[in-house]
Order: sequence, then C-alpha cells, then structure tokens
Amino acid sequence: MLMLILSDFHLGKGKFLENGQINVLEDFDEDEKFIELLDHYSTGTYYFTDVHLVLNGDILNLIQMDVDGIYTHLLTEDHICGMVREVVKGHPLFFENLRKFLSRPNKKLTYVIGNHDFGMVFEKAQKVFADACGEEVEFTEQLISNGVLVEHGHRFEPINTVPKAKTFIKGPGGERILNLPWASLFCINLLPRLKIYRPFLDKVRPVSLYIWWALIHDFRFFVFLSWTVAKYVIRTQFPPYGRYNKNFKIGPRQLSKIVIHPNFEKYAKRVLATRPEVKIVVMGHTHITEWRRFKDGRQYFNCGTWNPVPSMDRTLHKNITDLHYVCIDINEKKGVIKNAYLNIWRGKWRPFSEEIVTSP
Repeated sequence: MLMLILSDFHLGKGKFLENGQINVLEDFDEDEKFIELLDHYSTGTYYFTDVHLVLNGDILNLIQMDVDGIYTHLLTEDHICGMVREVVKGHPLFFENLRKFLSRPNKKLTYVIGNHDFGMVFEKAQKVFADACGEEVEFTEQLISNGVLVEHGHRFEPINTVPKAKTFIKGPGGERILNLPWASLFCINLLPRLKIYRPFLDKVRPVSLYIWWALIHDFRFFVFLSWTVAKYVIRTQFPPYGRYNKNFKIGPRQLSKIVIHPNFEKYAKRVLATRPEVKIVVMGHTHITEWRRFKDGRQYFNCGTWNPVPSMDRTLHKNITDLHYVCIDINEKKGVIKNAYLNIWRGKWRPFSEEIVTSP
C-alpha cells in the first residue's frame, strides 16, 4: 500500500469572486498539478494499487471566509456547510478529480482536521465534503495506521487549539457554535483587513524576520500593523469579546509564539516517546518542509504546503513553491514500512523527484 500525505492547501472560494474581482484570500492555485498527482497514482501501474490519500489539515481555509458578506466567529454548523459548498463551487476540477480518484479500485481518502478547517468537526459539513467526493471519506484529528501517525500539529500551540471537551459552546439563542482558539479568532476578525494591504502577510516565513524587515523598509505599514494588532489584543481581553468564545485571554508568552517558528521536531520526539508502536510521525501546519531521523531509527516528516511561501531567509529572498508530499510504502500483510519518501511533484511529464529517500 502507498500512503500519500499532503497538507495546508488552504482552499477558499476560488481565484475569482462572483463580481470578477481577484479573491485576495484565495491561497491555492495548483488545482491542475493536484489533479495530475491523483491521476498518476490511480492509473497505469497504480490502477489496482492500494493508495491511501491523507489530506493532513488546513485543506480548506474556513476561517478566512465570510458568512453572507460578514466575517464572524459565531460559526454554526449551517455556516460551515455553506462555506464548504462555496469551496466546492470555487474548485470544481479539484473535487471532480477526487471523485475520479476514489472511484478507481483500492483507493481511500482520510481527512485529518487542522486549525483552518476546524469547522469540519461538524458532521453535516463532513457529509457535504464527502458528497462532493462521491465516496466515503474518513474524518479524524489523528490517524494511526501501520506504524504511521499523521496529525496536523496545531494542538502543540495553545493559541491554535482548544480542549476537545470544549469544541462546541452555546452561541446567540442557545445555538451550538464552534469554540474557536485565539489564533483562529485573530484570522477571522483581523487578518482579512491586513491582507488587503499585504496579501502575503500570513504566508511569509519566518514572520519574526519580516517584522524586523518592515520596521526598516516598510515603516508606515509596520506602524499600522503594530497599532492594529496591539489594539485588537487589548480589546479582546475584555467584554463583550469573551461572551461566547472563551479563548481570548492571551499573555506575552502565548503572543510571542505567533512570530516564532515552532520546533515540531521536539513535538515529534514527544509523540514517539509515548507511542512505541509508531515508527513515523507526519505533521503539517508550519508550511515548512522537514525530515528528521532519530537515533532509534524512527522518523519525523513535515509535508509543508503547496502554496507560495515568501521567504525572509537572506540566502533565498524568493517565493518558494515546492509541491511536497510524503509517500510511504507499506507492506500491510507483514505490517512493515518498506520505505518513506519526501517527494516534490513536478507534473505529468516528469511526475516527481525524490528529495528524501529513506528506509526505517
């Protein structure tokens, strides 16, 4: 069996809005390349091969979509279902080819829920997505299969997660709404306004270097950004912001994690220390591709993103768009991981290049 793992597509309403304007909140523009990848791994020599496609979180960008023209954090199940339908409408070829992929023999799809698509915990939203795919889709927050553990990774950041028992709370009129984490509330209430001026703001890595760069080279926007964020942080510490969502309290330690690149290698070690049956941990969330082999032979992968990543690294100074995915070859009968690869999808004429090839 082949397990293909991809993350952080951030699909929105599509490249263009209904009025013809460019949608500055749309991140994903690689529908055709994704279609080629699906076709490659479900036709020819792969037609009868067991292929388990794992979409590892933030596939849909549900926290940067409006509800009837308004960005709100009071999100009900019906709101999320409407957003998923908008994504399906904005990316018709994406979902049409997911249907083709799943209609072929021995093909399976698992959707691991992340922080940008937290609304997929609603069962009706899952049904809307599965109906668009035409086949059964497994939804989970953590996948463990044949010694491979896949999760998005946002749970390791307090600003991006809430306790599982507090996933839902009562909203206006007693209706059940999502209990969104602080970072999601920031993305809903503030980020769309900031992205009007700097559309790449939430993509640049590392963010801390960008802030220093803006201080020197983009001072006017630096002042606007600092004032807007500071005002928002202060306002959200007091009523009425805490009336429904209970995750507004944030201190300097939590706030600093917004701009400091998280160390997911450390978190992967923590997972492996508590799960002896797991040989490989795969995460996403950071948009940075990583691979580590630890002393005991077990491994950590981060499959990155298919969206452009503006880099502030002085050795690069460019937009990085590498279509990475993790491919794991598993002998299910013996319960053995044969090989694990970190690949870059190149296209149907030269399907992929193997950046990392490793045997556990």
